[in-house]
Amino acid sequence: MPITVKNTFGTPHHVSESNPAHVTGCDAYRLPLVGYLVPGVTPGYDDMVQMLKDNGHDTRPEGYGMVFLESEEFSATYFGSIQQIEQYQRDNIDGHAPFDASLGVMYARWPRGKGWDDFLPLRAFWNVGGRGAVADGVGLVTAFAHNEVPGAEVVVYEFEGRWTPDGQTGQLVTYHCTVCHQDTFYDSGHVHENTGPISRRWAARQARQHIIGADRHGVGDTNSPCRPNNGEVLRAVNAFARDMWGTSGSALPGTDDAYCATQGPCSIIRELRAGVRPAVYGR
Repeated sequence: MPITVKNTFGTPHHVSESNPAHVTGCDAYRLPLVGYLVPGVTPGYDDMVQMLKDNGHDTRPEGYGMVFLESEEFSATYFGSIQQIEQYQRDNIDGHAPFDASLGVMYARWPRGKGWDDFLPLRAFWNVGGRGAVADGVGLVTAFAHNEVPGAEVVVYEFEGRWTPDGQTGQLVTYHCTVCHQDTFYDSGHVHENTGPISRRWAARQARQHIIGADRHGVGDTNSPCRPNNGEVLRAVNAFARDMWGTSGSALPGTDDAYCATQGPCSIIRELRAGVRPAVYGR
């Protein structure tokens, strides 16, 4: 029976029939960026239109107007006429102008490579201060229901973090499961530099894979990605601290959920939901 990944926050997306972790698109996009490719004006024009030539779509010698679309888990690039996009910009002062994508061609994802890397912004966040977020690149992206534990979620979020106590603060994106409370900061490859839609797509894909793995193998199974520690590490740290300091109390909370709620990712997510900018997170 196919595994269904359900949203508890954010836009539902279309997925591959064979792989519910592979997102193929959605029905609602944000249109955060527009741009123009003009021969003789845009640096790197020939390199940038090569993708259109390769697919038989280089049909406008005067150049192209472009719209860069994004959702929480997907992105696309529209190529149309310069006149269409100029008119769209004039009409879109209030942010509600209709956009007819049938007049041009659409490509999945934002282009990268020669010419494009200098054309597009180095960073593009889902949460933007000018649109109501507590800060640029700080906020929830999307969340999914955990299939094995009612009420639990796997949450994707943007945050500010650093890898070492004296390191530089960076814009990051990751996910967190409220069942196992594993901290992805200590799991290589599960915290991403937040540069744009592709970063958030990967974080959300890993969140979906976490849910799918728990659905297939259950919670706690050695083959499952969702394996709660049940406070084992915390008990060891507390025992070590008592021996070292000669005390009888506990330096840390005795359960993973209690620790996470006060000092881990759950504390970040709680503040993001409350509209508060969390402290920089890190080791």
